[in-house]
This record gives sequence, structure tokens and C-alpha cells, in this order.
Amino acid sequence: MLGNHDTGGDSSAGLRADGPPSVDLARAVAAYTDRFSPDGAFRPPTRTERQTVTEGVTLLLDHHREQAEQRLTEVDFGVRTLVDSATGRRFAEVYDRVDQGPSPRGWGRVFIDLDHPVRWSAQVPHPVSDENTELLGVRVLRGAPGGILIIAGAHRESGEGNAADVAHRRDTVFHAICSELVGRRIPGIQLHGFALKSAPHYDVIASPGAGTAGRPDGRRLAAALRERHFAVCRAWARSCPLAGHENVQGREAADAGVPFLHVEFAPGPRSDARKAARVAEAVSVVTRSWADGSPTR
Repeated sequence: MLGNHDTGGDSSAGLRADGPPSVDLARAVAAYTDRFSPDGAFRPPTRTERQTVTEGVTLLLDHHREQAEQRLTEVDFGVRTLVDSATGRRFAEVYDRVDQGPSPRGWGRVFIDLDHPVRWSAQVPHPVSDENTELLGVRVLRGAPGGILIIAGAHRESGEGNAADVAHRRDTVFHAICSELVGRRIPGIQLHGFALKSAPHYDVIASPGAGTAGRPDGRRLAAALRERHFAVCRAWARSCPLAGHENVQGREAADAGVPFLHVEFAPGPRSDARKAARVAEAVSVVTRSWADGSPTR
């Protein structure tokens, strides 16, 4: 069983005498992303650095905590165990220690369910830039057991060019971890946000990205969203804007035949608490089936 080694963390954590700190994951993620800005720092990782972080996450997935900590230390990453105050579930948080200094690298953060086998992922490539997708990611993570949440570590406009736009680059820590999950045939849902003018008649744009393996899950998600009174553009049924066909994580999943969903949300479903809760309920229809290992038809 994975223990609680590193207890450093955000001020939102409350220490418990009988184990790891109890933390509101939404507050912790908000505190983490609060400093993200278009002119923020971002240093592209080397191939070795990407591989090392990914190997550390892999070791955690395989329940090798001590080896994971040793591997991650090589690139100044750490691991701590947290208890989410909203669900009571334990999560391993993989974090970049350099983020706590004056020159963050922007490589991201990962939360892994420790109480269940990891069978699905939620991915947030554009935190803050796609406003509140990082908090929607927490809601999604809470909605079903067995999840892993990967959050990019910088605003998409940070650094030079599109270096920090992880949804469109393969040379990032974010992509390396998502690629490893695809290699394990773990399905994923990637959360994005769009401006109202981009699709004024829709609340949500649901797509299986570049592939077709996610279509059955997409149909299930669209039905759950529509039952909750959201207008959904279904990319497999018609031409939708922002369908994520060029998304590199989606292409990786498509090449492997692994289910992947690229989902864009209008401002309301991301920012209105009641609507966001209904979104998370709808997404959990899919993520719970993934957690159960149930095929979608």
C-alpha cells in the first residue's frame, strides 16, 4: 500500500493525526493555477526529463512508491498523499518542487486515485486559458473511482511560440504521461473551453478526436448531457467547430485504438457551479463505465 511520505503542500491542507492531510482538491488546484498567466515562465523539458517524470508516474501506477519517489527526485519532482475532503478518497499528488520557487518550469501536476485501480484519465491541457477547466477536471475526477487527473503546468501562451500549448505538442511532460496511459490502453477525456461566439448555439462540443474508438462513449456522454438540458454538437454526426482532430493526445489514442473524448464547454457549464455539477454528473456516466471496465455500445 502506498504511504504518505512527503507532507509539504498548499495552505488548503489540514493535517490529520491518523494519516495524510485532508485537502479540498478544488482549492488546491485553484491555488496551484492561480499564478498562471500568458507571460508566465515555461521551460521545455528535455527528452530525458520527460521520460523520468513519466517513469515516476508509471511506478506509482504499479504501486512502487519508493522507487517512484527516487525516480522523480532526479528531476526535482515529489509525491505526497492527500485525502480529498469532498470524497474521502486518497490521491497521490505528483508535483514539481521547482514550481514553489521563483522560476517555475511549468511541467504540470498529476493526481492519482490510490484507493482503486486506475482505469481512466481526465486531461486539462489549457488551465486558466480555458477558464475553469482545471476546476471542472477536479469535479470529473471526483465523479468516478479509478481516475488520474493530468493538469498542464502553464498557461498555453507561456514561453516561446506554442511551447506550452500541450494539446498540440509531443515534447511535453503532459503528452509523455498521456502517451504512457494510451500504451496501457487507459481511455481518456480531455476538457477544453470555447468562447460563446465560436459556437453560439451550443453548450458543449463532443468529439472522439482524430479516431473512432471513442464514438460509443461520445454518444453516451452526449445523451447524458442532453438529459441535463445542455445543447450538444456531436462531431460524429455533423460538422462541429473545435472538434479536436489535430489534438496530439487524441491522435496518439486514435493510432492505438484507445477511446478518447475531446470535449469543449461554453463558459456557462464551466463557470456556473450548478451547471458544472450537472456536467460532472453527465461525464461520470462514461467514467464510471470505464472504472467498471464495462464496454460501451
